[in-house]
Amino acid sequence: MSLFECFRTALGALAQNKTRSLLTMLGVIIGVMAVVLLVSLGTAAQKYIENEFEAMGSYLIVVMPGKQETTGEMPVMGRSIHKLTLRDAKIIERQAIGIQGVIPLDLGLGKAKYGDRTRDLSIIGTEAAFPLVRKTGTIQGRFFNENEAANGSRVCAIGVKVKKELFGDKPALYERISLNHTRYLVIGIMEPRGMTLGMDLDDIVFVPTRCSQEMFHGGEDEVMQILALPRSHEEIDAATDSIGRILKSSHNDTEDFTILDEDAMLGSFRRIFAALRFMLAGLAGISLLVGGIGIMNIMLVSVRERTREVGVRKAVGARRTDIGMQFLVESIMLSVVGGTLGIGGGWVGTTVIRLLYPTLPAYLSTWAVLLAFIFSIAVGAFFGVYPAFKASGVDPVEALRYE
Repeated sequence: MSLFECFRTALGALAQNKTRSLLTMLGVIIGVMAVVLLVSLGTAAQKYIENEFEAMGSYLIVVMPGKQETTGEMPVMGRSIHKLTLRDAKIIERQAIGIQGVIPLDLGLGKAKYGDRTRDLSIIGTEAAFPLVRKTGTIQGRFFNENEAANGSRVCAIGVKVKKELFGDKPALYERISLNHTRYLVIGIMEPRGMTLGMDLDDIVFVPTRCSQEMFHGGEDEVMQILALPRSHEEIDAATDSIGRILKSSHNDTEDFTILDEDAMLGSFRRIFAALRFMLAGLAGISLLVGGIGIMNIMLVSVRERTREVGVRKAVGARRTDIGMQFLVESIMLSVVGGTLGIGGGWVGTTVIRLLYPTLPAYLSTWAVLLAFIFSIAVGAFFGVYPAFKASGVDPVEALRYE
């Protein structure tokens, strides 16, 4: 019997029991669809995180106070942590190599008021290089300049949501608002940025660092973190090493700070999501195994039901390999059709997710589709071997007597 005849016979057998064939394929359909959907969602989540980091600025180096490390030593009670300061940022700006921009960030919560409108929001203290480092700008007016930042001038740039909530349709430029009971002149409106890692960048007021230090630290020189923008991706390592040496020297040879770059942070996220995708694919693969067991069960029932047919085929000259191949192809056909329908279901699922959540870039993953399809074929072949062996071993004499 040729392979073509095996396929034709298998399709005929499946067509005779459409409902049973569909129910048998259901396990494979669900398994393949689960693999495709879960892996695609994992990939989409990773892409979302990468987009969020990209929105924060390209290749940023982040300096935070305190040394984040794991040691076997007991913590020393009362040990003070050297704070990061505006002075640190200025030293890095002057001395670090491979850097095109450095800014401190000083974040706090405050109350903004204009006329009879009041709004609670975030206030960020920073320097004039903020638009350069964070790859942003203003849609109206301008950001404060170096002289205004150095003098602690009472000027600010506001997000578009702040402008809408406080001013409505009125012009906001060169109007004065109250920030924590101190009046500031609005000189710029920032371009829309939306949500980034849980923070609404459109609902923020930007003021010079010296002003935020007066608001939140009683005038003490302290900032939350320092951001540095390397000149190129290739200079990240050199810039990071340079910043580390400069800060350690400035902090009395004490490394009481932590330096992170976005490549390192994204690398950690990628490893986590890669492990998560494999774990999800493994869990979904269990459904495929269950579907394979269902195929084997139905194929054994089919062998028993068609014992007389097998006897007739053998009586007219069919070999054991012909009989075995017939049932093996039938098993593989069940898994292939089920896998194809499962991939279709996965495509529909990712399309629905993308329509419901446009910010989540959920698309079919090519390698997930190939993996699920190949695995479904392997499941059909593996779980079809035993029924095929049982069918090929039927005694033709006993089979012809079988009722």
